[in-house]
Amino acid sequence: MTIPLSDDAVLGNRSAGEKTTDGLFVNLTKLLAISIGVILTMIALVVLWRSLPAMGAFGFGFLTNSTWNPVQGREEYGALPVIYGTLVSSFIALAIAVPLGLGTAIFLSEDFIPANIRTILVFLVELLAAIPSVVYGLWGVFVLIPFLKPIGQWLHDSFGWFPLFSTAPAGPGMFPAGVILSIMILPIIIAISRDSLASLPPELRQASLGLGATRWGTIFRVLIPAAFSGIVGGIMLGLGRAMGETIAVTLVIGNANRISPSILEPANTIASLLANQFAEASGMQVSALMYAGFVLLVLTLIINILAEIIVNKIKAKY
Repeated sequence: MTIPLSDDAVLGNRSAGEKTTDGLFVNLTKLLAISIGVILTMIALVVLWRSLPAMGAFGFGFLTNSTWNPVQGREEYGALPVIYGTLVSSFIALAIAVPLGLGTAIFLSEDFIPANIRTILVFLVELLAAIPSVVYGLWGVFVLIPFLKPIGQWLHDSFGWFPLFSTAPAGPGMFPAGVILSIMILPIIIAISRDSLASLPPELRQASLGLGATRWGTIFRVLIPAAFSGIVGGIMLGLGRAMGETIAVTLVIGNANRISPSILEPANTIASLLANQFAEASGMQVSALMYAGFVLLVLTLIINILAEIIVNKIKAKY
């Protein structure tokens, strides 16, 4: 008869050198984990400190003003159009990428196709994430915008009474930016959602099928709710990528500081504003751009808090 040893007994049999090595490893990993928080805090504090002059000059009116005038002597800065453009382009990207990404993750995690073909598809998804953003932007300028312009014209002709399509497409605009962002965040959503579904205990699937559930019923009523926290995590990472993406969006969005209900109009985002103006900025304009960057940090924080609340509610339900 074999008597299982307790953890204390196992640790007691280890040499002093092994215990010292374990202690060093624990302290090193603790230091690395703390350093992540320290780096994030330092970034936020530096951005906040550099934005204090603009905060003092414009206050919360910076968030509601639509004028961005860097001319010296008449300087006036407002970030409402770029905040609007950041949120709208990101949610257009999510509206396209979430169903497509989740469907692809289900397809790759279930045995719908042979393993060798599935391996090729997984490799292609990972390869999609390795393409530089500037290449996405150039592809968007020369391929995506000409391809979407007839579609946008059809939407305007058929549904022009609806505010989202109330203007004729001008080429660059919010719609191409949202589409290219959806392509860029797809690999993140697919990879994390697929890993979350694949890591579920096989007993969940077997028990559901054994109770008479269909394959699709098992996927949508058992597997997806069980993996929901991981799926939401992937979606939030994708949303963070979409909100902070710079070069690709800058090339296709049109960089117009105005608010329009139509997604076919040119627009701007916080990241695009920073990319276009920071190199030549000086004085109060630098502080205003830092203020806009700090707003982007706060928006990302709020979205992550909301995601955590949603995940906790789903965990409590299931």
